[in-house]
Amino acid sequence: MEAVVIVTVLALGQYVLFSIQVGSMRAKHGIKAPAISGHPEFERMFRIQQNTMEQLVAFLPALWIFAYFVKPLWGAGIGLVYIVGRFIYRASYLKDPATRSTGFTLSFIPTAVMLVWALVAAVKAML
Repeated sequence: MEAVVIVTVLALGQYVLFSIQVGSMRAKHGIKAPAISGHPEFERMFRIQQNTMEQLVAFLPALWIFAYFVKPLWGAGIGLVYIVGRFIYRASYLKDPATRSTGFTLSFIPTAVMLVWALVAAVKAML
């Protein structure tokens, strides 16, 4: 389970990093809270952070349920794909939001795979 803990900390750390970057963009472009619009660069970083938070809501439980019912090391490996996907999402969204689909897919698919696989394993264990 240590690998799952490490991936969890990395995913949360990534979210904290994105949050810090939103704050930096606020300062850089003079956007005072609670405003969530202004300079396009700030708006893109804000959406990256918000979408990452939205993805974490499904990813973290999926990771832990998968680790419990299937295999922790596999969950950690799949979780690393999610983290890489989020960085790709960030880079592409900052450059051109229309190109974000690869990063989104690389972070959505691991969560979906873990959820479905864990559900099958849990039902199988119950029977």
